[in-house]
Amino acid sequence: ISPMNAKGSSGGEEKAPGMRSKTLAESGCSGEIKRGQAILVAYVIAALELTFLFMQMGVMPYLAKSLGLDSVGFGYLQTTFGVLQLVGGPIFGRFADQFGTRAALILSCASGSAFFLIMSISTNIPLLFLSRLPAVFMHGLPGAQKLITDVTTPSQRADALGKLGLCFGLGIIIGSALGGVLSTKFGVFVPTYVGLVGNLINTMIAIVWIPLQAKPKSDHHVTEHSNVFSIREILRLMKFPGVMEVFIIKVFAGLPIGLFLIMFSIISMDFFGLEAVESGYLMSYFGVLQMVVQGLVVGKLTNHCTERTLLRLTVFVFAGVGLGMALMRTVWHYCIIAVPLVFAFSTLATITDSILTKAVPSSETGTMLGICASVQPLTRTVGPTIGGVLYKHFGVSSFGYLQLIVNIGLFVYLLKSKIPLRELKSQ
Repeated sequence: ISPMNAKGSSGGEEKAPGMRSKTLAESGCSGEIKRGQAILVAYVIAALELTFLFMQMGVMPYLAKSLGLDSVGFGYLQTTFGVLQLVGGPIFGRFADQFGTRAALILSCASGSAFFLIMSISTNIPLLFLSRLPAVFMHGLPGAQKLITDVTTPSQRADALGKLGLCFGLGIIIGSALGGVLSTKFGVFVPTYVGLVGNLINTMIAIVWIPLQAKPKSDHHVTEHSNVFSIREILRLMKFPGVMEVFIIKVFAGLPIGLFLIMFSIISMDFFGLEAVESGYLMSYFGVLQMVVQGLVVGKLTNHCTERTLLRLTVFVFAGVGLGMALMRTVWHYCIIAVPLVFAFSTLATITDSILTKAVPSSETGTMLGICASVQPLTRTVGPTIGGVLYKHFGVSSFGYLQLIVNIGLFVYLLKSKIPLRELKSQ
């Protein structure tokens, strides 16, 4: 029986309110096989999309420069991409809730194809800006998270979501390296051709291999409020117990470090004195750390610790990272700090996503994941301005001190508050 379909398999009658169809995680051996297939497909789609995304991020500055775009114009281009992703996240999530995860992932992969197609024919600056437009629906990672959420029980969710970090790490390492090699040896447009073909393949994977359990649920919220673009319906999720508090922690705990990472290309040159190749090695180091932490560490921690404990631990580690960054002087210091930094970032993302999807009705997890996915685009949108001011007037240490102060405040709040972190999905 489809877990996202509230009709019976034979009679076609809608189940009584308060009941739900069996999920794959609850439906025996064949259900376990299909659940495993769904999770594997989610990992494959996420890994491929992230690989192509990081591949184009590496060559985009060179493509923009070859078309005559200066640094200010390139900033506008990046901001355009960030704003589109920011706006599109919640809309994509509601689309997944109403039309099913399968349809949503097909939309994401097809949008990726359009993104690379327009990039591949961008012979002028207006076309290059136009190529950003499909990014509003390019949300392969939230789509993969939604698919995993649909087929796992709440107790399995954090571990399965955490392993998506392996896909992110692979995307950083392979995508960055592949983009550099292809653009250097064969021309700046070749990575866009590879991205186009790759996204077409990803679209076919979504069409053929995503199990049919990824259909829209029959839920009174979905049928009664069918407007995908309804801001009121998106913001309504913030009223569920604990959602607003956890979301605020998700946004602010890593914001100062997020500002630092946005400015890292400049900091690596000016503060650390790194060459482009050395910066690439450092990015690969980050990718490997993320794969290890999310693939091997986060899942084991979720099996032994409560989410409340892990959330407090993450905020505490973030405060320690802030202190370390405030005292940091060399790139080797940064390599040491990167270990707890990646741990805190990975754990915060996984745990908060898991908590927030449990705190809302099962028919609206897609919208919640879409809201969560908007956090990074929000940071990318405001980051260059705020980060630039901090770096110019107060130096690198300002990011660390801000991180320390913010997370000490959040840690004290978590110790004193009674946020209902263990809310389960509505039945």
